[in-house]
Amino acid sequence: MLLTWRRWRRGRPFWGGLATVLAGAEICALPLAPLKIMLQQGIAGIPSVLMGLVMIVMGLSAWFAPYYRGLAGVLTVLCAAAALVMSNLGGFLIGTVLGILGGSMIFAWQPVAPTEPEAPEAPGTAPAPCEP
Repeated sequence: MLLTWRRWRRGRPFWGGLATVLAGAEICALPLAPLKIMLQQGIAGIPSVLMGLVMIVMGLSAWFAPYYRGLAGVLTVLCAAAALVMSNLGGFLIGTVLGILGGSMIFAWQPVAPTEPEAPEAPGTAPAPCEP
């Protein structure tokens, strides 16, 4: 079970996706205040919720569809930068910093090519001598 989890986690930009999901949740959760505060905030809370949801979707797509990592990374950084202006200073700067960090990690991640194990020698054969 642990080996399966480790193999799944290493086969995708896991930490970048986690930072992106946390950033999206931070940006999305701040405008979702009690009803009295939401009525005073008005329509200004809608972009915050939408940008947070887009960032959460980009983080999840980095986990479950890592071949879209380039698009997910760039969109995450753009949403995080836009949230700085449009959404309570990007979740009081925490969401913006996490979003830029997560998007950068997603964009920079490269899959590791699987290595082929060496063929085992047949029993009873000596290794080939090395020539000087």
